[in-house]
Amino acid sequence: MAENDVVIIDSIDEYNEMIGLETKHPLVAVVDMAEADYQKARGEKTYEYEVYSVWLKQTMCGDITYGRQPYDYQEGTVTSFAPGQVVHFKPIKDYKPKALGLIFHPDLIRGTSLGHDIKQYAFFDYSSREALHLSEDEKAVFKECLDRIKIELDHPIDNHSKKLICRNIELLLDYCMRFYERQFVTRKAANRDVLDKFEKLLNSYFTGDRALHDGLPSVKYFAEECFLSPNYFGDLVKKETGKTPQDHIQSNIIDLAKEELASSEDTINEISYHLGFQYSQHFNRYFKRNVGVTPSQFRKQMAEA
Repeated sequence: MAENDVVIIDSIDEYNEMIGLETKHPLVAVVDMAEADYQKARGEKTYEYEVYSVWLKQTMCGDITYGRQPYDYQEGTVTSFAPGQVVHFKPIKDYKPKALGLIFHPDLIRGTSLGHDIKQYAFFDYSSREALHLSEDEKAVFKECLDRIKIELDHPIDNHSKKLICRNIELLLDYCMRFYERQFVTRKAANRDVLDKFEKLLNSYFTGDRALHDGLPSVKYFAEECFLSPNYFGDLVKKETGKTPQDHIQSNIIDLAKEELASSEDTINEISYHLGFQYSQHFNRYFKRNVGVTPSQFRKQMAEA
């Protein structure tokens, strides 16, 4: 349905009606935009998704923006959306829809293993410039997964339908995870630039009074500084280094704390505030959890060494 010039996609049946396609299942649809009603499918629109969707764009169709950023897409690009996301689409002149997609309502996966594990598919929260670019072989796998789901949708609904549909959706999402991991590998040069910037930002954060005024640094802060979503940034750093961004932040804080405790005459309270801790008790617990001794005990050990 539409509300204040925003098309809210919260029903499979309403979506199919909007683009002129038949509904075969009330909670899931495999969409071939080449079969959609051309006049209904075109036109500039803003969509608010209350469903999950995954799309393989088979041709350039116009400008797609998520937030204020344009989508990094071309022919053979996969884009994905989760409930709560808003996307603006402005078609190019003489646009003819050419995309394959899967749309499924959250109710479809409730009580299933897919529903339990849906958060592991972090790419649903990747930002607009982090789309997935498929090879020809990967496109074939993507289409085959959609065909498997379509076969189930063409079959009369029975006691096995939900389980088989959800398993095939899960298979498609697992392949997308694999393809994203391949993309992380093939974009190593760009990834290295992100890691270098992360390291510089992390080192500079504790220079001056930044931590004192803004508190402990967050993964979200570094992701935004690198113009990436927190999920994509976190996955990139983990793939490249084997450690999460939070692990790197924690290691940096502990190293700085040890250096301050061993070489300065600042009190433990002063050191904790300089590092961004709001309360020295928090710093004490944080330090002991990671080092095994309290800051006072560590300082004493260094003095006796």
